[in-house]
Amino acid sequence: MRTFFNRIRLFLPLALSLQLTAQQSNFAASEVSITNPPAPPVLGRLLRPFHLEKRQVAAAKLTNSPRLNALIRGGNLYLSVEDAIALALENNLDIAVQRYGPFLARESLRRTEGGGLLRTDIAIPIAPGPVSVSPIGVSGNATGLAGGGIAATSFLVGYGPNPPSLDPSISASVQIGHTTVPQTNLGLNSTTSLVTSYRYYSFSYSQQWLTGTAMQASYGSQHYYLNSPNPTLNPYMQAYLDLTVSQSLLQGFSRAVNDRQIRIAKNNMKVTNLTVKLQVITTIAAVLNLYWDLVAFNDDVRIKQEALATARKLLDDNRKRVAEGALPALEVTRAAAQVSQSEENLLIAQTNLAQQETVLKNALSRTGVQDSAFDQVHIVPLDTIQVPKTEEIRPVQDLVQVALANRPEIEQSQINLKNSKLNADGTKNGLLPSLGAFVDVTSNGLAGALNPIYNNCCGGADPYFLGGSGTVLGQLFRRNFPNYSTGFQFTIPLRNRAAQADYAMDQLKLRTEELQLQRSLNQIRVEVKNAVIGLQQARVRYETAVTTRQLAEQSLDAEQKRFQYGATGSDVTTVILAQQDL
Repeated sequence: MRTFFNRIRLFLPLALSLQLTAQQSNFAASEVSITNPPAPPVLGRLLRPFHLEKRQVAAAKLTNSPRLNALIRGGNLYLSVEDAIALALENNLDIAVQRYGPFLARESLRRTEGGGLLRTDIAIPIAPGPVSVSPIGVSGNATGLAGGGIAATSFLVGYGPNPPSLDPSISASVQIGHTTVPQTNLGLNSTTSLVTSYRYYSFSYSQQWLTGTAMQASYGSQHYYLNSPNPTLNPYMQAYLDLTVSQSLLQGFSRAVNDRQIRIAKNNMKVTNLTVKLQVITTIAAVLNLYWDLVAFNDDVRIKQEALATARKLLDDNRKRVAEGALPALEVTRAAAQVSQSEENLLIAQTNLAQQETVLKNALSRTGVQDSAFDQVHIVPLDTIQVPKTEEIRPVQDLVQVALANRPEIEQSQINLKNSKLNADGTKNGLLPSLGAFVDVTSNGLAGALNPIYNNCCGGADPYFLGGSGTVLGQLFRRNFPNYSTGFQFTIPLRNRAAQADYAMDQLKLRTEELQLQRSLNQIRVEVKNAVIGLQQARVRYETAVTTRQLAEQSLDAEQKRFQYGATGSDVTTVILAQQDL
């Protein structure tokens, strides 16, 4: 009977849970949120691409949804199947934890879009969900923790050439100083102690692209003031404007290689969404098992109460008949033993029911049984097990195709297979030598004022250099004093064993994942076919059990009447055995 009900209810969780998940998408969005404080109104608009956002993640929600208290009336939690699913979606901690997965994957994508490497700490393992207590005696696993393994989500991190830094950067430096240097040669600076006051300023902007191209533009200026009468210009300033462009030509020369981590991060976002879906299915299936087992435990308590009532009635009847001399005193002892056994069976059934309620409460609440008031609440299931007269079973091949199209773990495996191929492309590129080309263009400038203590040692100053910052900038942009350089850099790693090993390992991993995917496909086909066979078998067992119960009822009724009227061959042992059979 329990096996049959388990077979039937396995078809319910997916449709019900996904329907309620869609209805509660706003709840999930409000639970997990990341806020970005606005940038300063003026400067922030200019520096928005470089703004360091102080991203804040909302605190974890540790309280239950209002629905839970709304369902409690008079010390009882009146619970339907849909209510159990809704409470699990709102309060179950396994689902709540898994909801953070897509946000972690989104931030990982943000990281890779800036040129960062994928992080390996964003995978959240799938929790298998709570399990029911043992149907016999006090359970050793009454906490509802699953004893099986935990399925982990695969997140791949590639080797090979590192991706370029895609976030541009600016840098600035300022240095102010004063030096005093003793002089041994008066002919050089015409002073025994050269005093220099200086200021250095530099600014640079750098940017890299997925094509393997890198650019850096920089400006720098130095301002000097000397106590020497020899320079014609004093104070004076020197400045430069430099532009350098480099390009990878072999290793790292491919957009497909340099953006592979971005594509893997996007795939991982799909994986985390599927993981949330799989966690919902897993948890809801576990909660439904808890719910229907609770219904069965309630029925078991009722049956054990009826059995105890029957045993007590038999004991009372035997006492009366022994008092009348119609039965030996031994029959009272036998009936009393049956009452004791029935009381023990009832106690075990009530214990199982109490344990099952605790496990179900923990699955539907974020605080579990921490609240003493909630701990004392009795769960009243509103739905009962309804066995359909027939099952409309579609052809096995059709069911297999539906399973293959909808099982999240299959789509996860296919996405991870794509990620492995992207990794292999990156490590393959790492086998190439390193060849880079660069072009550097620089402009120089010089300007200053006439030295007020000039000793006219070297003739008059060139009027072209007289001036200030404007004169220097004019020289820079007119390129009066240009520098040019270009070149190549070629590096061949001898043997290159690390890259070769990485590429071979990625290929091996790719082949194993292809085999694992095929194994999963085969396993799903077996599971669907076995489920259909099990359902057909359960129908036969159920119909046989109904017939057997009816015959047992008739047998018990007949034995009780025979015993009541003192028929030959009838005794209390025969009645007890018939009652146990029922």
